[in-house]
Amino acid sequence: MFRSSADLFAELNRMQSMLDQVFPSAGTGIRSMAGASFPAINVGTTPTAVEVQALAPGLDPSRLEITVDRGLLVIAGERKSDLPPQGERTSVYANERFTGRFRRVISLPEDADASRVDASYRDGVLRITVAKRESSLPRRIEVN
Repeated sequence: MFRSSADLFAELNRMQSMLDQVFPSAGTGIRSMAGASFPAINVGTTPTAVEVQALAPGLDPSRLEITVDRGLLVIAGERKSDLPPQGERTSVYANERFTGRFRRVISLPEDADASRVDASYRDGVLRITVAKRESSLPRRIEVN
């Protein structure tokens, strides 16, 4: 009835392996983020804007596609591989960096103004600022 802790851990490892086979994308850690979550993003607000930072090193900024439509901010593009082509004298032992096409969709708040969007790319970070509508900003009312 009682098992040693080594048996228990062996059984837990076996169960984890089975789950990994059934749900391969349910892994944790930085390696599991590649593909489905590239680029990694931070989204926040200030009193006057929605700020988005996409951590996307190795991109050609002229090839990025950034659109705003129906309250959704879409960041799309492609990151090319920097690896040498495999041949007789080259082989790759590890390739953990995401390459290929990507697309991230961010839902914007109702007070975001789609006509006032600014984007810049520097040091591998894409910064997008979506201004808030003037009508949604607080304003001071003078009393006469």
